[in-house]
Amino acid sequence: MHPNWPAAVATAVLSLIAPPLQVLAADPLPLAEDGSWRLLFADEFDEPDLDREKWTTCYWWNKDGCTNLGNNELQWYRPENVSLADGMLRLTARPQPVTGFEGRIFDYTSGMVTTGRDYEELPRPSRVRFRYGHIEVRAKAPAGKGLWSAIWLLPETRESRPEIDIMEVLGDTATTLRMHYHYRDGLGEKLSIGKDVETEDLTRDWRVYSLTWDPDSIVWYLDGKEVWRHAEAATISAEDMYVLINLAVGGEWPGAPSTETTFPAEYLIDYIRIWQRDDRQ
Repeated sequence: MHPNWPAAVATAVLSLIAPPLQVLAADPLPLAEDGSWRLLFADEFDEPDLDREKWTTCYWWNKDGCTNLGNNELQWYRPENVSLADGMLRLTARPQPVTGFEGRIFDYTSGMVTTGRDYEELPRPSRVRFRYGHIEVRAKAPAGKGLWSAIWLLPETRESRPEIDIMEVLGDTATTLRMHYHYRDGLGEKLSIGKDVETEDLTRDWRVYSLTWDPDSIVWYLDGKEVWRHAEAATISAEDMYVLINLAVGGEWPGAPSTETTFPAEYLIDYIRIWQRDDRQ
């Protein structure tokens, strides 16, 4: 550059010769984990509509909606109760009678998303499944009796076990973070272990729920801090699993909503990210 040009002129000329470089943001790293990771899957929910290549809105037995009859839940999951706005996924529960399974009337509708598959898609694999890694979700659970927020993993085999519950929050006891692992032992017997951790009210603000799943351990975290560890290698799931995020209403565990439960109730998800260790395929 000519040494006598004013700085402003020099800058303008440089911008014509070489436009400023665009700095691309690096892939985010896990909040809770050190080490070398590669990002396997992420959704920041910044688009206007749910990405159907990543998500479906029911369990694999979806037939114009679905529910979990095994828990006697009171909601019927519908795609209309899943929406994106302001960079967030919103799962909305409403008191809204609707006809569901075998003509049964459900008193509530609600929303769920899963990286699994629908009934008519069963020959194909789940949209996103993984074996071992680290999953992180920033979420805000709703308060209220009868509201049951969850983030969990189920096996690609469509069996009920193993099941890894990353978080479960009951809206009327939201100072307790609940975590579970359901599996079968070497003889096929169904076993379950769990941990309740007392904390600040999980419905008052955004929290980060995460889990590291390795061949020899499963570790749960809240806001980047370890809160539970299961390290019996012989019992750890060694099969592909997919993700579910849902807002249930009622059921044997949380009980029915009370007159003080506020509707519509929204379970908000800011992002979900899944990594795998660099040295693992």
